[in-house]
Amino acid sequence: MSSAPKPGNYSATRAASERLELILPPECAGQRLDQALSHLLPEFSRSRLAQWIRAARITLDGRPALPKTKVWGGEIVLLYPAPDPAATAAAPEAIALDIVHEDAAVLVLAKPAGLVVHPGSGNWSGTMMNALLAHAPHLATLPRAGIVHRLDKDTSGLLVVAKTLAAQTNLVRQLQAHTVKREYLALVHGRIARAGKVEAPIGRHPVQRTRMAVAARGKPAVTHYEVLQHFAHATLLRCRLETGRTHQIRVHMQSLGHPLIGDPVYGKNRRSADPALGAFPRQALHAGRLEFQHPASGKTVAWKIPPPADMRELIAALRAVAKAAA
Repeated sequence: MSSAPKPGNYSATRAASERLELILPPECAGQRLDQALSHLLPEFSRSRLAQWIRAARITLDGRPALPKTKVWGGEIVLLYPAPDPAATAAAPEAIALDIVHEDAAVLVLAKPAGLVVHPGSGNWSGTMMNALLAHAPHLATLPRAGIVHRLDKDTSGLLVVAKTLAAQTNLVRQLQAHTVKREYLALVHGRIARAGKVEAPIGRHPVQRTRMAVAARGKPAVTHYEVLQHFAHATLLRCRLETGRTHQIRVHMQSLGHPLIGDPVYGKNRRSADPALGAFPRQALHAGRLEFQHPASGKTVAWKIPPPADMRELIAALRAVAKAAA
């Protein structure tokens, strides 16, 4: 380019896909490189420009630089923008969905373990949301493509998705009123003697920010549980949520000293005398029953599905051992 650029000369669309070349104008003299570029290219945040400089996606006179490098005007800057994964996160993808029920207002899905519900850091594609947008493209007009609640990546089970804004608003209000009933099968370490309730607030772990924990300043959380069967080193529970906090059952069971079998985050330090329990590759948690008032008819509707094969096989193996020992 032969003339100094002015702020806003480069569109975000062009910058996202093409190399940019510019000559720093004299007014930049004495500024940091990231500061000068943030003035010239306001469509990019200063923090993002600094990241690109550190990643050598921005060069100064043909050489790598640092965000704090002083410039004096006249230098040639080459910019190779990294694509923003969030910009393409809402792309439809042909991913199979296990549809339990569908009508004009709602979709009820059986989510397999391993499928991420919503795009986010580290999972910008291949999610349930991408699959939903391919199945019903009009969901792109709804917040979060109609998704009103989530399951962890490695938790299997039932989810409801709204197909209209009115249905989504209705379901969100039901969740807030705690009238949506969600029941889970959970296999935990150790022996829990009897049914009970955990009422303990949940918030971010004070040190490990990707984890949740029972925290005095957390949000209220209530989990009811009942014992379905005892095994030598584990207990099969049915859990019912009053609230829907992130990782709620996993955190509450850990707080009791009985983390979920296979939980890589909240049970990783728990060892079992039964090798089958230690070998299970994910948290043994399945959302098996879902009940709510249908947003269109107002009638109570409910669905129930069995756990997937891996969890059924583990429970069957534990039952066989218990029967042999009886």
